[in-house]
Amino acid sequence: MTQVTPELLLKAYAFGVFPMAKSRTETDLDWVQPKERGIIPLDRFHVPRSLRKVLRQGIFKVRTDSAFGAVIKGCADSGPNREDTWINDKIIELFTQLFDAGLAHSVETWIDDELVGGLYGLAMGSVFFGESMFTRRDNASKVALCHLVAIMKEGGYRLLDTQFITDHLEQFGAVAIDHKDYMKELGNALGHPGRFGHPLPYSEIERLLFSQSRTHTS
Repeated sequence: MTQVTPELLLKAYAFGVFPMAKSRTETDLDWVQPKERGIIPLDRFHVPRSLRKVLRQGIFKVRTDSAFGAVIKGCADSGPNREDTWINDKIIELFTQLFDAGLAHSVETWIDDELVGGLYGLAMGSVFFGESMFTRRDNASKVALCHLVAIMKEGGYRLLDTQFITDHLEQFGAVAIDHKDYMKELGNALGHPGRFGHPLPYSEIERLLFSQSRTHTS
């Protein structure tokens, strides 16, 4: 079996392929290339009205890249709504190496000094491949996603890849597109640079996200 390295992983993502394990305890990886790919169009990202209130209140402190290891392990852990996950030790090892290389990132939500939610993914060109998210408090991962999209829009990103579609993601405007259309969008976005920055103040979140959300019902 071919040894999976960070370099091989980057090549796979550039060809529309990503790894998953069958379970948390599985040692091997499967390569996945869905016929339909989940994405969130950045210009149609929808913030529900109730979540806008949470963002405005500043309940969570948001940070980037300050606890990547804790975030990916939080995503790998089982929870009340998921008995198992597809993130095994090999994926944790590979993405930790990509984080050390400045290519993988985490967006984290905190209450005081407690990490209560977050997400992680891989940044290449102007694409962010969202891998997984977790939450230990209501709205914690949703707030992380809002900050991710604001960071992406501010940094010139063009494509947010969610891999699959879930009910959770659909409320934010996620859609499924066929593989051919996805590869066109991927190729275009990989050819342009993106700048992954830091969480933005509420005024910038409002400017970048809420103006388009007002055209939707919550």
